Amino acid sequence: MSSNPVAETVASLMPRAKAELTELVAFKSVADFDQYPKSESEGAANWVADALRAEGFQDVALLDTPDGTQSVYGFLPGPEGAKTVLLYAHYDVQPPLDEAAWVSPPFELTERDGRWYGRGSADCKGGFVMHLLALRALKANGGVPVHVKVIVEGSEEQGTGGLERYAEEHPELLTADTIVIGDAGNFRAGLPTVTSTLRGMTLVRLQVDTLEGNLHSGQFGGAAPDALAALIRVLDSLRAEDGSTTVDGLADDAVWDGLQYEEEAFRADAKVLDGVELIGSGTVADRIWARPAVTVLGIDCPPVVGATPSVQAGARALISLRVPPGMDAAEATKLLEAHVLAHTPWGARVSAEQIGQGQAFRADTSTPAYASMAEAMSVAYDGQEMQYAGMGGSIPLCNTLAALYPQTEILLIGLSEPEAQIHAANESVSPDELERLSVAEALFLRTYAAS
Repeated sequence: MSSNPVAETVASLMPRAKAELTELVAFKSVADFDQYPKSESEGAANWVADALRAEGFQDVALLDTPDGTQSVYGFLPGPEGAKTVLLYAHYDVQPPLDEAAWVSPPFELTERDGRWYGRGSADCKGGFVMHLLALRALKANGGVPVHVKVIVEGSEEQGTGGLERYAEEHPELLTADTIVIGDAGNFRAGLPTVTSTLRGMTLVRLQVDTLEGNLHSGQFGGAAPDALAALIRVLDSLRAEDGSTTVDGLADDAVWDGLQYEEEAFRADAKVLDGVELIGSGTVADRIWARPAVTVLGIDCPPVVGATPSVQAGARALISLRVPPGMDAAEATKLLEAHVLAHTPWGARVSAEQIGQGQAFRADTSTPAYASMAEAMSVAYDGQEMQYAGMGGSIPLCNTLAALYPQTEILLIGLSEPEAQIHAANESVSPDELERLSVAEALFLRTYAAS
């Protein structure tokens, strides 16, 4: 990184950043209180609030959102007449899934092979630390030239919409000239990237019932309708032979015309096993950024261990449907539910219950904030040109903010490059990415203030 006072300050702060991220990662802040104690999330929220107070933020508050979680808010005043920038992150995390697959404990930040491993290290506790680093670097080099609002969400991973509903009820709270969402990531480590589109998402829970109770498979199997088999038929109908998503009436032929994702690079990033084919058609970018994608997230049925010779009376599944920009998530949900009903065999009783939804997002990249970020990223990444990429994931809050504040510019940056393996075992963050993006954000705030 080219030498400049901001970069030198951030570099000097990296040991402190690691210590702070270690403390924050230690909170098991999964916003599913059936799995993890609510006190863990409350502890993380209080840690964030204390960090903001220590940086001189005013009006720091734990906001009780309608989904039963807390978001943390603070305001740092800048010079009179300055622009206002809202910085976003979230402190809640995905559960660690199979803890046995973790090389080191998921809630203990562990350095290994030049990366810091731990759940939330990249997604998105590291994003909050990035914001802190950027602000500290500016304070040490002439001051923060804008008014800064920080909002740190407590249930982003659950998709339960608590902060979205709170923002709609208190629209004055998050008003800003520009919003920086610190929950995305570079297309590749070392390649400065802003995310210009996000897919939306709908979550649907299916329940299939065929019998009043389970039956002996020897006595009744062959004629008694098996609910698990019916569910499998329904789920199979959601994919074509090549693995493409097929929901009746849902378009699946959009094309991505930006930065492309080479298949071999994708195979390596996704850790696809040798000899296993990728699914779908079109370019990889088409498939993951521009087209819908269905995923079966879970199935409730008897586990193999302890299974009995029974015809199943009922079974259920949780389905995620990712929805690309330009496609309405509510309409996609209706089509998915209609498809399920149409493809359920044998007259089985089926219900489809929507339990979450978020719209897709497309940013306007022709604005002054994007020009300022391009300049800042070029400095932080030694002259490399900023790239624009899509992201297959969803951040429903983006659309809520875009609807509430249509004149506000929204940028998405962050630490979740492919090697970070967010949502998977052994999630990690590159300290080099944390350092460079903190420098970029600090320089952005300075450049944007003068634009």
